[in-house]
Amino acid sequence: MPLHNEILDALARRKSVRVFTDAPVTGEERAAILEAAFQAPTAGCQQLYTILDITDPALRARLADLCDHQPMIAAAPLCLIFLADCRRWPRAYRAAGVTPRDPGPGDLLLAVADACIAAQNAVTAAESLGIGSCYIGDVLENAEAMRRALDLPAHVVPAAMLIFGRPTPQQKTRPKPRRFAAGAVVCENTYKDRPEALLRADFAAREDRPDYDFDADLQAFCARKYDSDFSREMSRSAAVYLQDFLPGPQQE
Repeated sequence: MPLHNEILDALARRKSVRVFTDAPVTGEERAAILEAAFQAPTAGCQQLYTILDITDPALRARLADLCDHQPMIAAAPLCLIFLADCRRWPRAYRAAGVTPRDPGPGDLLLAVADACIAAQNAVTAAESLGIGSCYIGDVLENAEAMRRALDLPAHVVPAAMLIFGRPTPQQKTRPKPRRFAAGAVVCENTYKDRPEALLRADFAAREDRPDYDFDADLQAFCARKYDSDFSREMSRSAAVYLQDFLPGPQQE
């Protein structure tokens, strides 16, 4: 029998919420969500992130447009952007009389991990308060316009956007998408490719519907997601941000 407790059950129930009621997220709830983020595991206790609380309606509307035209970003009661911040600590080092090296790709990956771990703590805290949430990965797109909109300096990169609010009845009852079984995603000790027959079985088991067609489904999903214009734009923008972390002249 699988183990159950309040936390495990809540994590299993949690799903993305994209439509919210008009009820606000209170100041007390916002503070609790942020405090939960601060308590997340963090590399060397550095908290390599900055959180933007987006309250300006005009900026919300601009972000909704930049993030693949999603009006729910402008409508959500609470919108937070978690920035991978590789700037705070080097500035503190300089203030202390140290001449630090320039941040590199490893520093960026560590800061992205810090930011995303903090974001997930915020998601879990919100869920415990009856507040739904949705990650917006599109915040990584349109690097040049996003930098201008958020006034981002060099070595600060948007890792994740989260919107929060109380789910509508439809969102509460909407089924949560199924996940892969453990065997599809857990390897022992070393990485192992799944044989094609098992790979097909993994996807079929996740979908669990009689009309599932592996070839047709994967072809459509690839066109809609992986090979889409927004996915290509995300990779282009990620390369723009990454330039700050590669050897060469650095911006201030």
